[in-house]
Amino acid sequence: MTPEGEFAQIAGLGGRAAVVTVVDGDGLGSKLLVREDGSQSGGLGSPERDATAADAARELMWAERSELRETGEVTLFVDATYPPPRLIVFGAVDYTAALCRLASAAGWRPYVCDPRSQFATRERFPDAEQVVAAWPEEAFQVVGGIDRATYVAVLTHDPKLDDAALTIALPSDAAYVGAMGSSRAQAKRRERLLAAGMDEVLLERLAAPIGLDLGAVGPEETALSIMAEVVAVRNGRSGGRLRDKQGGRIHEITGEHA
Repeated sequence: MTPEGEFAQIAGLGGRAAVVTVVDGDGLGSKLLVREDGSQSGGLGSPERDATAADAARELMWAERSELRETGEVTLFVDATYPPPRLIVFGAVDYTAALCRLASAAGWRPYVCDPRSQFATRERFPDAEQVVAAWPEEAFQVVGGIDRATYVAVLTHDPKLDDAALTIALPSDAAYVGAMGSSRAQAKRRERLLAAGMDEVLLERLAAPIGLDLGAVGPEETALSIMAEVVAVRNGRSGGRLRDKQGGRIHEITGEHA
């Protein structure tokens, strides 16, 4: 199968990969496919060019965008395909139900995890891709682990569950880790995690209190606040008001729209 054909197959199955094409210069039209596991097929004419292209492919398939790259005397187009982003939510609470509804509507794949089986049920969270009644260590394994395109929201308000989930999520490759709670609750959580041996640098990546400052009230508005933050993080934005934006594009232009 050609690199282009396999790329189309991977895209059709909702997988992650990138195909790099020489669009200007020597070797015009040659292609290199790079798969999620780093393996590749095809080639662009030289080991050096292949290595440069493979680095760009791995970067962009996880950054989840496609773009042109200039390298030497050739121009490459890196076309990335990837599944919808995952949002793993710890805590089978009312806020979680609202968050799953909004995440699903936005094209994300929400997962719900909570060891309390009486609360972690499919009936309570019909919009979730999967509901897992297990402690964090097992739950993360059941949902496929944590990669660079995973976003984690901890909403339990239970220190035992919060700390167990964060101890795994913060040192991981997760793109985002957020936790609910007041400033006082965050301070206590920080003390507990530091006392348990958590690196202070890792704690700095925790988004807590979780969400953007929308003045949210109730589960639905809180879910909107959380989704606004994770979408902003995914797109490399701060989440400020568009009316205050000074220059630049409102939307990134990537892939087929470049």
